[in-house]
Amino acid sequence: MAASSERKHPFHILPPSPWPLVASVGAFLMALGGAHMMHGEPPWLLALGVAVVVFTMFGWWRAVICEGYHEQSHTSAVQRGLRMGMALFIASEVMFFVAFFWAYFHNALHVSPVVAGQWPPEGIEPLHAVGLPLINTSILLLSGVVLMWGRHGLLHGRRRQAVGGIAGAALLGALFLILQAIEYGEAAFAFRSGIYASTFYMATGFHGFHVFVGTCALLVMAVRCSRGTLSPDHHLGLEAAEWYWHFVDVVWLFLFVFFYVWVGA
Repeated sequence: MAASSERKHPFHILPPSPWPLVASVGAFLMALGGAHMMHGEPPWLLALGVAVVVFTMFGWWRAVICEGYHEQSHTSAVQRGLRMGMALFIASEVMFFVAFFWAYFHNALHVSPVVAGQWPPEGIEPLHAVGLPLINTSILLLSGVVLMWGRHGLLHGRRRQAVGGIAGAALLGALFLILQAIEYGEAAFAFRSGIYASTFYMATGFHGFHVFVGTCALLVMAVRCSRGTLSPDHHLGLEAAEWYWHFVDVVWLFLFVFFYVWVGA
């Protein structure tokens, strides 16, 4: 019986998991709470959705870490599938942001009859690129370099450098979010101020949420590295987090060029 039940394939058959259902509930609460907040209602439902999503992130990541590190279930075939899944996830995120850029250029290039030959529309004073946006751009690009420096340390067995680089990138991500919140407070237009304002806040706001998710992932990787559960030969989680972080960097460069430099230089 033991021989007949022995696994004869390199794949990992997952047990039933509650995390997909919990994640969908959190995403629904976030979307519903965001829509309510846009109509002037208190953001408590949005905050509840964010809390559920954060809880899901750490619970699901913990399960994956146990599979890979403690159970040794991440064979080369499983790792190949996980990398492909991460690549497809990032591709879907690219299309997510394409929708915001589509809405932006549909109006900026005067395709839409709503905009009468001026972008941003009359009465909107865009944020200047030189100032907090430029500082935030430098911070985010620096965080990518620091993260690569940390991963280089891990590959060469220098744990202190690895922890410092990963944690440093996470701290720079947190600083980016703080400065973006300050920038929103200084903006001379609100979400309801028209098509430019709504596309600006939606695109940069969702990017900020992605920075928040990436920061959480990097903090988890920094803790794992400090505990020795990442090694030069086994660091798929860090690899996925690094891919995601560089994606966030690239998206911000496009946002900075078109939402700040193009209209507010």
